[in-house]
Amino acid sequence: MSEAEKETIVRSVVDRLSARFPEAERTHIARIVGEEYESLADGRIRSFIPTLIEHEARARLQCEFAPEPSGSAPLQ
Repeated sequence: MSEAEKETIVRSVVDRLSARFPEAERTHIARIVGEEYESLADGRIRSFIPTLIEHEARARLQCEFAPEPSGSAPLQ
């Protein structure tokens, strides 16, 4: 995969996740997406990379930015 293709994939995923997590800094999202891309870059089935990196990055962002359930006490 060329560097231009990688940049297009990463930018597209970052755009979608930035819209979904407006409270997260775009640079933070880009770092997470980049890490997820690198973890899958050597995979044999490259056509799934955009879907897989978006899924994993979304899961990480949800853990960081999901609102606390109402009525739950903070952990101490």
